[in-house]
Parts: sequence; C-alpha cells; structure tokens
Amino acid sequence: MAIKVAVVGATGRMGKLAMELIEAAQDLTLHAALDSKSELSEVLGADVVFDVTLPDVSPKVVEFAVANGLKVVVGTSGWSAAKLALVEKQLAAAPATAAVVIIPNFSIGSMLATKFATEAARFYDSMEIIEAHHAGKIDSPSGTAVRTAELMAEARAGMTQPLIPGVGQEARGQVVAGIPIHSLRLAGVSAKQEILFGGESEVLTLQHEVSSTKAYNAGILLCLRHVVNITGLTVGLQAVVEGK
Repeated sequence: MAIKVAVVGATGRMGKLAMELIEAAQDLTLHAALDSKSELSEVLGADVVFDVTLPDVSPKVVEFAVANGLKVVVGTSGWSAAKLALVEKQLAAAPATAAVVIIPNFSIGSMLATKFATEAARFYDSMEIIEAHHAGKIDSPSGTAVRTAELMAEARAGMTQPLIPGVGQEARGQVVAGIPIHSLRLAGVSAKQEILFGGESEVLTLQHEVSSTKAYNAGILLCLRHVVNITGLTVGLQAVVEGK
C-alpha cells in the first residue's frame, strides 16, 4: 500500500522536489499539492504531510496536522526551542497517532558535518559559524546553523562558556547559544556552511556545500518513510537515521 503524501508549499523549490520524488517512488503517492491559496483541510486523509512553507506559516500547518492526528515532516526553517516546546504541548493534547519530524536540513552531508561539529566543540573554546544560501532565502540565520550552534552548546554542557569579544556588535553576527553565526545571501549559491574552531596555533574548519536540491533527495525519502511508523516529536535527520 503506497504512502499518501500531502505536500504543503508545493510551488516552492523544495515542494517541487518532493513531488518529483513522490512521483518516482513506487511506495509513495501524491495525495494533495497545496499552495498559498489552498485550504489546510485538503491534507486530511493523507498518511504524511510534508511542510515546506514559510516560517510564519509552518506552525499553523503543524498545529492543524497534530490536532487531526496526522504525521507531518517539516522542512521549513525558523523552528526555535520555544516553538518546539509548543509543539510538544500540542502533541500531548493530540490524538495518539500524531507525529512531527522537524528537519533543519535533509542533506546527509550536512547531518554528518553537524555531528562532527558537536564532537569538536568539546575541545575548543573559540568557534563561529558562517552560512551562505541563495538570494531568495528570506530567513537568517538558517535553521541548520541555529540547530548546529544549539547542539554544539549542548555538547559543552558543564564546561566554561568563554566570553565573546565584541558581542553586541552587529558585525559579529547573531549569537545563538553563545556561538556567533554570520549569514550570507548570494546569487550563485545554493547552500553552504562553515564551522570554524580556533585553538592554540591551529584552526579547524568543517565545511559542507550543496550545489542543487538533489542533495536532499535521500533525506526527504528517508523521513517520509520513517514518520509513518512513529509518534511524538523528532528533531534532526540524525535522530531519523538512528531510528530515535
């Protein structure tokens, strides 16, 4: 039996990619394709809702899906710790079948770079993130950069957090979980992230770059197939890969 997927944000880059993947997969079928003029009720009856909308729209999509006991995979940026806490409250009051999988980045390479960064964060006191995306990306910092900074800070739990020289100066970027993030939005770029660690007489750089949305294929398919068998909240592609 094919998994019925409703794509919300179907006219965007990621929405179009998702529909191509669904059409090509034997175990997936398109239930509905929603754009900004569609009613959310069109997702009812789907096995999975795939949300790739906008940061101010995504929480409404998730709230509707959860309230109706649906499974939803979220690829939209802007999911802060506060918003995740609200989703957990919504899930607690929702039908037991509801599930939310929030993925800052569907790229396997990006997932690995973030994992390596959390390991390195325990060994350095000086670290910053530079992320670059296409000129059409409206939010900054990216969800990937924010999630990376949060996980790096978690890895340093119990360790002294050094003061950042120049904190509060706009040119130092936005500080997330104690780590400065610098955002670039440029024509000719798809998505790129560098995580830099400074130590005594050395600099470690972890860099990941994608040249097209095809880099997200494997992650999207993995999440669509994974979410049908789980409940509750899952955050990050690594948790999906590890079956958590």
